Amino acid sequence: MIDPFGPDDRAGFRPTQYNELGKALPLAVSADDRIRIGVSSCLLGERVRYDGGHKRDHFLTEVMGPHVEWVAVCPEFEIGLGVPREPIELERKSGEIRLVSIETRADHTTTMRRWVKRRLGELDQENISGYILKSRSPSCGIGRVQIHEWNGDRSSYGQGLYASALIERFENLPIEEEQFLSNPKQRENFIERAFAYRRLRQLFSGSWRNRDLAEFHIQHELLLMAHSPRLSREIGRVVVQIANRPRKEFRLRYESLFMQAMKSATSRRRHAKVLRQIADSFAEQLGPAEAQELGRIIEGYSQGLEPLCTPLASIRILARRIGIHYLEEQVYLNPHPQEVALRDRAKSFP
Repeated sequence: MIDPFGPDDRAGFRPTQYNELGKALPLAVSADDRIRIGVSSCLLGERVRYDGGHKRDHFLTEVMGPHVEWVAVCPEFEIGLGVPREPIELERKSGEIRLVSIETRADHTTTMRRWVKRRLGELDQENISGYILKSRSPSCGIGRVQIHEWNGDRSSYGQGLYASALIERFENLPIEEEQFLSNPKQRENFIERAFAYRRLRQLFSGSWRNRDLAEFHIQHELLLMAHSPRLSREIGRVVVQIANRPRKEFRLRYESLFMQAMKSATSRRRHAKVLRQIADSFAEQLGPAEAQELGRIIEGYSQGLEPLCTPLASIRILARRIGIHYLEEQVYLNPHPQEVALRDRAKSFP
């Protein structure tokens, strides 16, 4: 594992987290400090769709809802199209994508783009850590949004006008459609990325020092390895060079690689490899019976007989008893309380 500090006394090492003002926080975040997630208003049950209806999503409202502070947005309603309204679609004309009403052919492109520019500026101040969009919407869809050719040629597919601008403005922000979250493993990945993004924002929101970044990275080493061993190694090499790069350039590079790594899907094989590496790191400090039992639990997980929470809990208990602070404070072993609740209720352990 990368050690940006060089040799030091790990027994006295205490990584730090930061709030929006750059103040130090304990690892565990209070239950009231809910993560803020942007969302298409109709997915929360708001009747803002063209037909006066909604697309309330049970998982978002009933499972995620108690743990999240939603920032609801409906582009079509907010630009003044009203409810109910004439449905709209995307149309390609002279190489440009336009947003037009289906029947009257009224063009709303300029109005939408002006609103998007202003709304994204407001969102930049909202401290959101993720965004969930309505699929196939001409304003909010990320993919498979139908684009009609004005001359009658076969239609193609692309992104909604708002979604496209959102992704361009917040390139590292976890952004997904609600259909993506119907898959438990993909749901878990989004939740992990959202919490990781918030921790990054908390780190970089204050007057961070090189040591703060190095501590943050050490705290996330095992989590990164479970997601992408290749990118984890690359990020480690970047961290070692922190003193040789301009701070802004370094921050952008680190944040981009970090979120790329988090987007890589974990797997049972990757988790098992990380778990075995952890077990090997303090095997000599365990009695023969404890070491054998931990190995049995990890092997049970590897074979699909145990959920991931079982070996994680065992390692946490042993690390606490022995006093291995490096392990005690790894985010991989200590997800936030909200994240645990979301994972458990979603039954999303791999």
